[in-house]
Order: sequence, then C-alpha cells, then structure tokens
Amino acid sequence: MKIDVKHIQKRGKAGWRYRRKIPEELRTVLGKREHLVPLGATEQEALRKYPRVHAEAEKLLADAIKCANGPTPTEWGHFRDGIAAARKMGFRQDRDFPSLDEIEHDTDWQARMKAVEKIVSKYVPDFDSVEDDDDDDDLPIPNFHPTEADTALARALLLNPNGTPVPTLEDAKRLYLKERVGDDETKQMELERVFKLVMEALGKDRKLASIKREDAKEVRDHMLDGRKASSVDRYLNVVRAVINHAIREFDLAGATNPFMNLEAAPKDRAEPDKDKRRPFTLDEVATITARIAYHAKTDLQHIWTILNGTGCRLAEVSGLRVSDVNVDHAIPHITVEWHDDRRIKNKVSRRNVPLIGDALGAAKEAVKAAGKATMLFPAYGRPRGPASASAALGKHVRACVTDPKATTHSLRHLMKDRLRLAGVTKSDQDIVLGHSSGSVGEDYGGDEVRLAVAARALEKALA
Repeated sequence: MKIDVKHIQKRGKAGWRYRRKIPEELRTVLGKREHLVPLGATEQEALRKYPRVHAEAEKLLADAIKCANGPTPTEWGHFRDGIAAARKMGFRQDRDFPSLDEIEHDTDWQARMKAVEKIVSKYVPDFDSVEDDDDDDDLPIPNFHPTEADTALARALLLNPNGTPVPTLEDAKRLYLKERVGDDETKQMELERVFKLVMEALGKDRKLASIKREDAKEVRDHMLDGRKASSVDRYLNVVRAVINHAIREFDLAGATNPFMNLEAAPKDRAEPDKDKRRPFTLDEVATITARIAYHAKTDLQHIWTILNGTGCRLAEVSGLRVSDVNVDHAIPHITVEWHDDRRIKNKVSRRNVPLIGDALGAAKEAVKAAGKATMLFPAYGRPRGPASASAALGKHVRACVTDPKATTHSLRHLMKDRLRLAGVTKSDQDIVLGHSSGSVGEDYGGDEVRLAVAARALEKALA
C-alpha cells in the first residue's frame, strides 16, 4: 500500500520521513530551506506520527509568516521609536524636568504638553462637544487602549518618567542584524538558527544584564545535543559577537559577556585543526578528476580543474564574474575580490591568482560557455551557490574517497603541501593562498609584482 499524503517521503532502508520545502520568503526567518522530521521505519509508524508532525509543521510556518510580516517591537524598541518620533517633532531628550515655578514659562514644556494632549484626544473624547440629552447611552465610549507607538511617543515627550528600559537578547540580535549582517541572506539564516537555540535553552527572551555564566553554559549544553563541538564553537562565536556589539552600542557600562571564553570542548580534548581535514593524495585527485570528467556537468568540471590548479577556496571560484578572468594578461589570472554576489573570507583573501596549464584551459572554456552572462558559473554564482557546488562535487569525492576528512577543500590543503615541497617560502605561499602572515608588510608591494611571485610559486608547485 502506498501512503498518499502530502510532504511524506520513503527513503529506502532509512524508512519514512516528513519533508516539506520552506517557502523562499520564510527561509531567513526559519534558518533552513527544508523541514525534515523522521517518521519511523515502517509505514504504520509513519501514518501514526504524521498528523502530529504535520500539525507542528503548519504551526511552524504560521509563526514564521507572522515574523516575516514584521517582528513585534520589544519594550526597548518602542522606547527607541518613541524618542525618534519625538525628535522628528523637534523635541529632544537632553533636558531636565522643569520645576513647578518654571512650568508656566517653559515654552518647550508647554509645547510638549500640548502634543501629549493631542495624542490623548485620539482616545478620550471631548465630552464638552457632545450634546447632553440626558441619555448616557448616546455618549461616545472612550477608547482607553492607545497604541504602543502613541504610548511610547507620549512617554518620550514627557522625558520617559518610567526610566530607560533594559535591552534584551532579542534587542541585541535585532541590532546586530541591522548593523552587522545587513542583506547577507546566509548570515541572516545563521543568526536566526543560532538564536533559536539560545531561546530554546533559556526558555524566553532575557534582559542582557540578567544573563549569568550558568545560563551561558545551559545554552552551550543545549547546542551540544546532537551537534559537533566545532559547530557549537562557531555558534558560540556568533552569540559572543552579538552580545559584545550590544554592550558597546547600548552603552551598558560595567556589563560583561557571560559567553566569553566559553568553549564547546576543552582545548586538550578538542580535535586539532590540522586533523579536521587532510590533503588528497595525487592518486585520489586523479581518480576523482576522471570521475568528474565522465559524470559531472561541464561547469563543475571547470570549477574542479581551477580549484586543483590554484588552491583557491570553492566560494572564490564558484563566485567569479566573467570580468574577473584575465586570460589575455601577460600572466593569465583570476581576480578574487568582494562583490555583491560573493563575499570573501577576509581582506587578505583579495588577490590575483595565476592560471597555469589545465586551470588556464578550463577558465578559457568557462568564459566562452558563459557568453554574455555576468557570472562565470551562473548556476553557482548566487547566494548559497557555493553550498550547492560543494554538495555536487562532494558526491563525486565521496564516491572515490570514503575518508570523511577528505573533502573538496582537501584540494586547497594539497596545494599547501605542494608549495611546501617545492621550497616556496611561507610569505609567497600566503600570496597564492590568500592567507594572512600577521605581518604589516603583507599590505606593501604592487599587484603586478605579487602576481609574478605567485606565478613563480605555482609553477614550482605544479612542476
């Protein structure tokens, strides 16, 4: 018998699962592209679990739609918006309350009071203007429920007699989203995903000043449930950055960040960085290259060949524009730099990388295939494009090499080893690979000379 219900999928020996694509406009809110829930190994178990799982998915999407339509302002948000609205009317906060003797002659305060009366009149009717015919039922019913915006404006006009509200974690996240993340969809999704875990661990939004070290440990432990320590360390870095930014921008004098120096695993038990990935062997590269040449699409073949011949990061190649490829230069090369469709890792990653041998041939063919397109690889020169390219190439890598420490990025590790074995100096290796040497001198020197140095280094490595 076949299950004929929506969003359900049979996965061979893995059993059944609920799989539902997230609408594109909600992906940033939910921090993922799909909603996946295991339903069990048998058809009967899947049918039994389906109603509950489907209902949960419906609620998840409904809540996301509410968030997409605009997050509900926080207490701090209303406070800030009230001050901004008062400022637009010409009233500032940098003044003192007038004394009783000064009120009558304080023109600024009198103007504030008139503005407040105007706000109040929207909710409390002017009974003097209502004709009284002794029938109380005809009198207008006052609305004593002003909007949050009007309440915040009135409080700002009266110099916020209740004081300044304390910013919360949600305020910190929104500020960071606005001032540091901006329109970067990938970072938006990561921020939402990380803070969803934070809120799950803490149970609710919390005032920044109330979060203690023990709370931070609760967040870490919750994140560690089913996740690698390396991933949790990355998540904790995001939380640290958000709170540090909030402490500075909210002027929280004396506040400390309880997430500082909090690690997912002690350093003596953490996996060394050099052991997380390993370089390919030359035989492995030859095997994978042969498979890609036979099974992969042409653009993936070109990407793989350029990666193998340059040691670039995958995102640096998949996000190239046609204008970044300079095959007619005295030293053919690609230019890796920041643009609207691709971010680079850091400042030193911005560089020119020579094209030699097969990499040059692949670049020429890619330019010809791109035609009048802006991006060299249109299928991957987009947000999340590097992830798609990584997944596509990863399938071919895994078909040839089962070691999980060998990935597409292992080509970059191999190039590092090739440069070392060729006797290329550390500083010249850094020029090729876009690594920081930590030296002030790395910012000096002309682009042409650095390109020539990189070409000489790659020729030695690939000889």
